[in-house]
Amino acid sequence: MSQPAPRQAALAHLAALAGRPGGRRITPLFDADPERARKFSASLDDLTLDFSKSAIDRDALDALFALADAVDLEGFRRRLFAGEMVNATEHRAAMHMALRSPREAGLKAALASGIDDASKLAVAERNRMRGFVTAIHEGSQRGASGERLTHVVNIGIGGSDLGPRVATEGLTIGRTDARMEARFLSNVDGHGFEAALAGLDPARTLFLVASKTFTTLETQTNAHAARAWLVAKLGESAVGRHFAALSTNLKAVGEFGIAPERTFGFRDWVGGRYSLWSAIGLPIALAIGSDGFRRMLAGAHAMDEHFRTAPLERNLPVRIGLLDVWYRNFHRFTSRSIAPYHSALKRVPAYLQQLEMESNGKQVDAGGQPLPFGTSPVLWGEPGTNGQHAYFQMLHQGTDATPLEFVAVRDASHDLEGHHNKLLANALAQAQALMQGKADAGGHKNFPGNRPSTFFVFEKLTPEALGAFLAMYEHRVFTSGALWGINSFDQWGVELGKVLAKDIEPRLTSGDATGLDASTAGLMARLRPL
Repeated sequence: MSQPAPRQAALAHLAALAGRPGGRRITPLFDADPERARKFSASLDDLTLDFSKSAIDRDALDALFALADAVDLEGFRRRLFAGEMVNATEHRAAMHMALRSPREAGLKAALASGIDDASKLAVAERNRMRGFVTAIHEGSQRGASGERLTHVVNIGIGGSDLGPRVATEGLTIGRTDARMEARFLSNVDGHGFEAALAGLDPARTLFLVASKTFTTLETQTNAHAARAWLVAKLGESAVGRHFAALSTNLKAVGEFGIAPERTFGFRDWVGGRYSLWSAIGLPIALAIGSDGFRRMLAGAHAMDEHFRTAPLERNLPVRIGLLDVWYRNFHRFTSRSIAPYHSALKRVPAYLQQLEMESNGKQVDAGGQPLPFGTSPVLWGEPGTNGQHAYFQMLHQGTDATPLEFVAVRDASHDLEGHHNKLLANALAQAQALMQGKADAGGHKNFPGNRPSTFFVFEKLTPEALGAFLAMYEHRVFTSGALWGINSFDQWGVELGKVLAKDIEPRLTSGDATGLDASTAGLMARLRPL
């Protein structure tokens, strides 16, 4: 596929830099520049990024900025914030930033059907959510038996689960100030249903059904099971007091038994994996309070403004997004591991998997033409220090180098003596060991080193800091996607398996294998209930 001359020149220069003898060694970069740790770090409020242990030098970083200029990253960024139709295959803008912007921001989404005043709509729905949350917390809205609602179960999948789950857990685990206990039900597996509802008092339980279309198979299956569970305990009339919907399909919501005033929606310019800032974030607000949710939105908005206005050379999401392209296309790293050194952030790897792999797991460019290079890496990980006793062996001594991202929090929210210093010491030591290595002539205890890592540091795990981190990651994914020339906002790869599942489900009952391949037919025969 032909490329414009400036882009070709930038790519050729980057390839030459990556192929330099010794050009991939990290430790000598510190010897050559005593100021490297400072120069290859950046901060915004309570969040700091240190990528000085990355396999990149100033020449390569400058070449990546030249590539960004060649593909007009700044122009694409302007189009994004202007509400233009950057999601061409679905004829939509991508205006999730409006969900966390103040009314006066005046962000508008230009769509085929007209123009949405995105900021105004987002503020109006936030105010509705705040009123609902206040009524629940203050007890003016109670369950059918007159009991206060103390537990909330969010029923959703994909972005309707991962986003609110990572934020709710991140801001409640290990703390005593949660306003409600939040649980999450996503998998259609009935074992998960039983676990999510175990020990709950139906009189004190609120269910949120999170599905824009109110047709998602897994969500509908679990929602109807939860409805039946509640009706068996409290009767049909309790449904309206114990359910709320996060959806735009008012007709289907009403048929389920949920009133319009208990239904909260969002526009098509909000993609599922970007929706935790919308009504999908209602379980966050119920768990940490409306003020906490507002603070999280404020942190994300601060990152939006930084990404929108900061020069590329000082822009956190841009710098880390450029590094992603450098690693994927010029170092041929096919995966990246994420290790949050904080138990409350245990779901961060799963959340980021969807955000990046669903956004940038594409094989064609925005015009539908095949790409001649790789796009999204595989993201995976576990909390530290658990990962150290599992997969870190491969990171240190495996045949493939895999970049690792550490996420650490300076201030603990507990007072157990010694625990937090041990946790942080492990994170620092692992990053040091990956880079420096240790020689052993016998081979078995040889650590080759030169394994790249980056470090994210929160001063405290506050709503603002978490909001900024998640928004930074969104813009990071946008940056790498823009350099690859792909549409980061559609997800057609999710659809085919769902369509085929609708065909296979009745076959599990009937046993009809007509038209199936031999493998699927054989497996279906083994899996059919006796």
